[in-house]
Amino acid sequence: MTGIERPRRLRRTPALRRLVAETGLEPRHLVLPMFVADGLAEPREIGSMPGVYQHSMDSLRRAAAEAVGAGIGGLMLFGVPRPEDKDPLGRRASDPDGILNRGLRALSAEVGEATVVMADTCLDEFTDHGHCGVLDAAGAVDNDATVARYVEMAVAQAEAGADLLGTSGMMDGQVGAIREGLDAAGWIDTGILAYAAKYASAFYGPFREAVASSLQGDRRTYQQDAANRRESIRELELDLAEGADIVMVKPAMSYLDILRDVADRSTVPVAAYQISGEYAMITAAAEHGWIDRRAAILESLVGIRRAGADIVLTYWAAEAARWLS
Repeated sequence: MTGIERPRRLRRTPALRRLVAETGLEPRHLVLPMFVADGLAEPREIGSMPGVYQHSMDSLRRAAAEAVGAGIGGLMLFGVPRPEDKDPLGRRASDPDGILNRGLRALSAEVGEATVVMADTCLDEFTDHGHCGVLDAAGAVDNDATVARYVEMAVAQAEAGADLLGTSGMMDGQVGAIREGLDAAGWIDTGILAYAAKYASAFYGPFREAVASSLQGDRRTYQQDAANRRESIRELELDLAEGADIVMVKPAMSYLDILRDVADRSTVPVAAYQISGEYAMITAAAEHGWIDRRAAILESLVGIRRAGADIVLTYWAAEAARWLS
């Protein structure tokens, strides 16, 4: 055979494949989401997410130090309050002594010089109805009242040591209001990681166990519809105009087309969140022996990077970082 194209030449050995790889995956690209729960003396494994834990304050520090030692790029912290500490306004979210702000202070003191400490700036873990905001008299989420609470929460998180605030509530105008509130309080260097495109997804299920969610109903009036694509660009452009420092697509694996769209248009770094249901699917398949666990994890992370993510939030961040190192 003469004149035939032979792309296989560059696939022949691991060294050749490594040399011509178009997409890189390094520990610095990975961010570890973590959960800290009030009242725990020991870490508690999350049943639907084997290998992931609700942490006590002590185990949070230890796990964070190990992850940072593996070279990960950052930590995203979620707080899990006691049931009796939840209320309609999610007051403990902005309380300096609330579990999330105590956890942020602990992380900042333990690893703050060596990594990027991020906070979930949303009310859902702290409200007794489980929604991401304040409800009006009719039981709907009140956008503007919720944004006012986000500003209070953001200032408290900045004071607790967060470097980046993850605006995950999908309220209109939240990024601009938080930016204005942070600047007015003197936190001009605290950044905003805007959840620009966050879809209402069936794959959030295990996360709701992780944060002991009290959700009643669903979040389809504020999170995006899975059928929509162009809408994500509108959300992106609004967040950029309001001052987002990083933008994020969530979920990742079922929304790689959205991630590519956002990456092609964003003027700031782009993150993607490999969410709890994605973690649970791969974990369950691997536990049954149906797939190669390590290969599937790395392939999924490379796929998210290939689609355009500069940063990947994943529950495998620490483990994958050790493999990559």
